[in-house]
Amino acid sequence: MITSLFIRSSAQTIRLSKLPSTPNYRTMATTFLINNPNYSFLKELGLQEQNHGVFDGTWYGSAEVVTSICPANGKPIAQVRQGTLQEYNKAVEKSQEAWQVWADVPAPKRGEIVRQIGDALRQKLEPLGKLVALEMGKILPEGIGEVQEYVDICDYATGLSRMLEGKIFPSERPGHVLMENWNPLGSIGIISAFNFPIAVFGWNNAIAMVCGNTMIWKGAPSTSLCSVATTKIVASVLEKNGLPGAISALCCGGADIGSAMAEDKRLSLVSFTGSTQVGNKVGTTVQARFGKSLLELGGNNAIIVSDDADLEMVIRAIIFACAGTAGQRCTTTRRLILHENVHDEIVKRLTKAYEQIMKRVGDPIDSNTIYGPMHSQIGVDNYLAAVQEALKLGGKIEFGGKVIKREGFFVEPTVVTGLPHNSPIVMKETFAPIVYVLKAPNVDEAIKWNNSVNQGLSSSIFTQNLSNVFQWLGPKGSDCGIVNVNIPTSGAEIGGAFGGEKHTGGGRESGSDSWKQYMRRSTITINYSKELPLAQGIKFE
Repeated sequence: MITSLFIRSSAQTIRLSKLPSTPNYRTMATTFLINNPNYSFLKELGLQEQNHGVFDGTWYGSAEVVTSICPANGKPIAQVRQGTLQEYNKAVEKSQEAWQVWADVPAPKRGEIVRQIGDALRQKLEPLGKLVALEMGKILPEGIGEVQEYVDICDYATGLSRMLEGKIFPSERPGHVLMENWNPLGSIGIISAFNFPIAVFGWNNAIAMVCGNTMIWKGAPSTSLCSVATTKIVASVLEKNGLPGAISALCCGGADIGSAMAEDKRLSLVSFTGSTQVGNKVGTTVQARFGKSLLELGGNNAIIVSDDADLEMVIRAIIFACAGTAGQRCTTTRRLILHENVHDEIVKRLTKAYEQIMKRVGDPIDSNTIYGPMHSQIGVDNYLAAVQEALKLGGKIEFGGKVIKREGFFVEPTVVTGLPHNSPIVMKETFAPIVYVLKAPNVDEAIKWNNSVNQGLSSSIFTQNLSNVFQWLGPKGSDCGIVNVNIPTSGAEIGGAFGGEKHTGGGRESGSDSWKQYMRRSTITINYSKELPLAQGIKFE
């Protein structure tokens, strides 16, 4: 067993479990936000005060009841009853049975089902986006944008379903055809994190479905309502088309379910999104059984600013890159590597911009809010610990560094200067709105600093110099999976492959040829002659 798997998620579950038990809530039903008319969109999504967290064509669940908490005010939203290991095993068995049906559906027909899922999501775009804002804590435009990303990948996957390609190669043997073909893996597992409770599942779900796989999903326990509501939408499309619901199964749960998925030989692939620490355990466990893993892990992302950059563009870009989603994106900019000639000016402008952000802190569902809360108290604690460590190491707080005194889990966006590029706190990812500003003498040194951390997810340079651009894109440039020019580190499009190198895990999701990770390749030789020549001209007579 992986005894410490999903440390963040399990800790969050323990915290939630300390709330009053379910029977006490029956006398306090009005305390649930789902019963508040201001949150009527929750019932539009088919949610109730208490929801089953396992789906394989039928909804059930008999394990721990987890209460979902709104990060903006600390109030309970609704509850989800998680699945037991026995229920998990049942759902996987149903998923395998469903694959026998789904694999026989032609890929373009599978694409049509995914197209319908995209349309169903469009119809629930606003209420589902509001749920993301309410339960995760990101502002409403980001919540709606996250659902839109799932819609977009459904559109992409629909087209892909008619373009899943094999190849024909020239054979060196007369009367022979050499070719390759791709087939689905079977049943796969998807484990997603709290910060993108719908989109990451969507990337995996849409592509894996058109590739002919069935799947079982475990979201973060603290965003279980997003998991349930999303699965209800997907299930409605499958049911309408007379297909097994277990094509897209769900098992909400904590570390026990995550461990079981990593160890389960029935799951040909496990796609995991989360921390590098936990992802390492998932990857090694899956590899020990010779399964496939798709890892989307941490990012210690940097923006380099050359002294010829357009500073107006730089400031607009880094505000969202550093403070958007309260620093809880895997692509959040955590290091600003500034040419020494522009360092002071950018710090001055950035702190002024942050002053404006502080005027629009609030409830993520409020349309005026542009800066919301941390997802949980765990995030607040990690933020405070990082600020203290930065100060002890000689850093200077240019802005922020404190908890915002209001209900919920709010902290100030924070700018830290005065630390060397290899300071221990700079070298590690803190999942919070803290950016470390570094002063570099030139672009060559800045690129080295960009590459000096263990993670290799996203990176960007702002410059007007073509020489800098092509140096950045070349073999001695950024070693990240995402390499941008004059745009920030966050906000990747679905058409390209998303993922990173080194301790980020090496996985790729979404566009380009990421679909190949959800399929197995066969090299095929067909002899249509009457002879049996061996390759390389070998004679065995």
